[in-house]
Amino acid sequence: MKQDMLTIGGHEFTSRFILGSGKYNVELIRAAVEQAGAQMITLALRRANSAGHGNILDHVPQGVTLLPNTSGARNAQEAVRIARLARELGCGDFVKIEVIRDTKYLLPDNYETITATEILAKEGFVVMPYMYPDLNAARDLRNAGAAAIMPLAAPIGSNKGLSTKDFIQILVDEIDLPIIVDAGIGRPSQACEAMEMGVDAIMANTAIATAGDIPAMARAFKNAIDAGRAAYLAGLGRVMEKGGEASSPLTGFLAE
Repeated sequence: MKQDMLTIGGHEFTSRFILGSGKYNVELIRAAVEQAGAQMITLALRRANSAGHGNILDHVPQGVTLLPNTSGARNAQEAVRIARLARELGCGDFVKIEVIRDTKYLLPDNYETITATEILAKEGFVVMPYMYPDLNAARDLRNAGAAAIMPLAAPIGSNKGLSTKDFIQILVDEIDLPIIVDAGIGRPSQACEAMEMGVDAIMANTAIATAGDIPAMARAFKNAIDAGRAAYLAGLGRVMEKGGEASSPLTGFLAE
């Protein structure tokens, strides 16, 4: 039986869980990665470029793909500069583009994100843009060379769940790239629901980092994501809009 692989920019992964690291105490990173089974972890450049005890790279297990993000970028130019610096620091060619000008709602700027994606894709980066789930913007990102699309489920850090569910489903149906739900997922059950929709992977940070037991919550997310993917591949059962249907036949009872 062929293994179910996640392919991004020609790279294959068996895990469909991307672990965000922005809110973690660095000593908990290794435990979270190991319990989540994550093969990719995000990091902000400022955390990779710090010396001594706070350097996140000292706590990421070997074999895990680094996904630097352009956190703090307010326009395409800043995002491109951060991505180039991350590659110079040895973080590899993967990059998660985040361009956020809005300081109240922290919503991504899709237009600047498209510009940064086009520039970096031409430079050989594996570009994974964080975006508000809009079909036209997603098409433009695909055409600009994105390796995957990362729509938000709800405002970043909110743990509100699948607020944009219907729009994410449109991207799943219409965009022929991996769709990775990012931002806003607050519970393992919500991660499972997203995977049942047909998204390709989940990125989670706040929901795990703010849990009472971080390693245990990381493990719960892994199990939920695996279950949701298995259910999607199996094909979910139909839903009846009206009435019901007996699970066992109502005829042919044994005669007394």
